[in-house]
Amino acid sequence: MPDPWVPEQYNRFRQERMQPFEALVAMIEPAPDMRMVDLGCGTGELTAQLAKRFPDSRVLGIDSSEAMLAKAKPLTSPHVRFEQQDIQAFDGYADYDVIFSNAAFQWVPDNEAMMDRLLKGMKPGAQLAVQMPKNDDHLSHTIAALIATEAPFRDWLNGYVRESHALTLERYAELLQNHGLKHAVCLERIYGHELSSTADIVEWVRGTLLTAYLGRLHPDQGNVFVAAYRERLLHAMGRQTPYFYPFRRMLLWARKPFI
Repeated sequence: MPDPWVPEQYNRFRQERMQPFEALVAMIEPAPDMRMVDLGCGTGELTAQLAKRFPDSRVLGIDSSEAMLAKAKPLTSPHVRFEQQDIQAFDGYADYDVIFSNAAFQWVPDNEAMMDRLLKGMKPGAQLAVQMPKNDDHLSHTIAALIATEAPFRDWLNGYVRESHALTLERYAELLQNHGLKHAVCLERIYGHELSSTADIVEWVRGTLLTAYLGRLHPDQGNVFVAAYRERLLHAMGRQTPYFYPFRRMLLWARKPFI
């Protein structure tokens, strides 16, 4: 499948996407000379911000998208570097003091197995800080899934319907506890974003959710899919100006105990 990510589209709502990042960074307990890895670093902007918040740290950003990493490359510095790699293939957890991920785990199949590898691989004293969307029950997401099941998209997509791979908040809490990471912080929070209109939701999801479909479609087919999505969404939600977009996210923080 070709790389479906378009950095410029993703960054159209940069300020809104910064809010959960800020909350997640605030959970990290600072320490001297921390080595950090950012799983699913995207355009690298937040990876660079992470290094600035902890000035004597060194941060590795990894992502599978060549387009995103092309935007990230100019941000390379003595404290920040980037590698193209799939999160599922990463196995260097023991080298890092902070395992960080902002809005990426929902794309990784079998979160249960990934979390098991991650938590086993973390070194004593290391911190885990993860944020991921949990908004799949919102119309902005359910309508996309519904359209994918209808003709002609069902055939164009070979039956594919995108589903988040995120677990429940309760399951993440259980996994952290089972691996000895006690006193974890596991919470859900709704971030409210005031968009100029309901139509802005289409532009929002074109940079994230819809990439799962657009990457599997010919560009002309993708345009038809987006047009159908826009029509269905505006019919269901009306043309509100402005529009308040409530977006649910999960935030996790934990520290592996020292031996």
